[in-house]
Amino acid sequence: MQTADVTEELARRVVAAAGRALDVELTPEQALIQASPREGVDYQGNLAMSLGKRLGRPPREVAALIAGALELGDIAGAPEIAGPGFLNFVLRKEWLEARIAGLLGDPRLGVPETPRPRRIALDYSSPNVAKEMHAGHLRTTVIGDALARLLRFAGHEVLPHNHLGDWGTPFGMLIEHLADVPAGQRAIADLDAFYRAARQKFDSDEAFATRARERVVLLQSGDEETLAVWRELVAESTRHFNAVYDLLGVSLTDKDIYGESFYNPYLAAVVEDLEKAGLTEVSDGAVCVFPEGFRNRDGDRLPLIVRKRDGGYGYAATDLATVRYWTAERGATDLLYVVGAPQAQHFAMLFAVCRAAGWLTGHAEHIAFGTVLGADGKTMRTRAGETVKLADLLTEAVDQAAAVVAERSELDSAGQAEVARAVGIGAVKYADLSGDRERDYVFAWDRMLAKEGNTSVYLQYAHARTQSLLRKAGGQPGGTQILLDAPAERALALKLLRFGEALKAATDGYAPHKLCTYLYETAVTFSRFFEECPVLKAASPELRASRLRLTTLTARTLALGLSLLGIEAPERL
Repeated sequence: MQTADVTEELARRVVAAAGRALDVELTPEQALIQASPREGVDYQGNLAMSLGKRLGRPPREVAALIAGALELGDIAGAPEIAGPGFLNFVLRKEWLEARIAGLLGDPRLGVPETPRPRRIALDYSSPNVAKEMHAGHLRTTVIGDALARLLRFAGHEVLPHNHLGDWGTPFGMLIEHLADVPAGQRAIADLDAFYRAARQKFDSDEAFATRARERVVLLQSGDEETLAVWRELVAESTRHFNAVYDLLGVSLTDKDIYGESFYNPYLAAVVEDLEKAGLTEVSDGAVCVFPEGFRNRDGDRLPLIVRKRDGGYGYAATDLATVRYWTAERGATDLLYVVGAPQAQHFAMLFAVCRAAGWLTGHAEHIAFGTVLGADGKTMRTRAGETVKLADLLTEAVDQAAAVVAERSELDSAGQAEVARAVGIGAVKYADLSGDRERDYVFAWDRMLAKEGNTSVYLQYAHARTQSLLRKAGGQPGGTQILLDAPAERALALKLLRFGEALKAATDGYAPHKLCTYLYETAVTFSRFFEECPVLKAASPELRASRLRLTTLTARTLALGLSLLGIEAPERL
């Protein structure tokens, strides 16, 4: 398969020319080739400015020397030297037509798999047992799922792990509460109500509180009767989580669950390893590690508490055990944690300790994200001030979308229900993914479900329009000839050719919003093409077939791009 990445191809030729003309060694990335925002220019190279400064020569002179040594073949004409030393490229029409035609038979649309696949452990979602998933779990789940899809498409092995909160002191209270219910009546309809009832009993009934504390001891010591009740609680909670994952279209399954309980047997060894490495100190009776460079506002060293004074372990110990497990026992080359931005310092300290202990030699990154806000600009809550249940939010999304779909759809009721699910869930996901993940965003139905602007609904309608055109034409045409005579045809071809560049930017930067932006621009470019270039009534059979092929490639690009975000592309709306 020939890659469609024009940026990469031009970059290789530019650095080769710079080597011949100026006797310098450069990487393709240093060519600084990018799609040009200027009308009439396809790509722009900014190498001459940085190289001129390095060599102490005028950038325009450097640009001229590079241009004179360039061997572009049939890709583009001689570059224009503009401004302080930009190299402007215009692709040759025949080359562009042939390159676009080559995508027609390629299921990956010109996007190659990475030659250096990684084994990536990806931590996301991570709800707490006996609590409903709420709006705060939306971002980690949606972003994590999108990254898993993007990384797999790139050719990496992804090992998802759903780090459930299923261990610790509160479980004595929860297990004891569940144990009070007859075995045949233990289905939990409302996890939050169950948790509140357990907490109320714990706070008001001293006998119950005593039994709950004893349950913690029994749980941690491996008492089988207690563990059996605990397993029921985890299984019941997991059924609730899976219902949300199914509605959301997320691929997490039970085999991806690695709760805090999973790492419990490793905690003692974590402390032992850290002590052997000379990394621990005892502070106020607790075993701590003080990683270099972390201090509070008063200049005091910040500790990562590995074992508490009472001999128990906190979440820091579990996180250390997690790194140790995925690198040492599962051979992960990369660790990614899709967790809210407030945990940034914790992860920085965690990675520092793990590197000092020798458990972490590869790449580890905290994929931070902002908060979902309500219309008031505060953390999203119900009118009663409670957290919004994620299942309720998604159900409302489908209901809201049903009204939107019914306005224009010619589908029957069953078809409308199926499409409403795709549109509603897609709108929620896209609103989350289309902005820079590190920023907060306001959850607003009217904006999410708008038929115009950068929304999934707009993209889904654009895809449905391509399908309608192809149905009216009697299907996709055979052959591969592409004709790019009209400006709108050329603009669409260029945009389609940049799919791989957008995917690379989104994957390498863990930035799904870059793919969203590209897909929106593609839909807008197709709309302009549709308006300016008659397809079904083209001037000749050859032109009609060519425009149908461009329509087909647009449809495939939108559908594949949306699928990599976890969003469906219905054929009819």
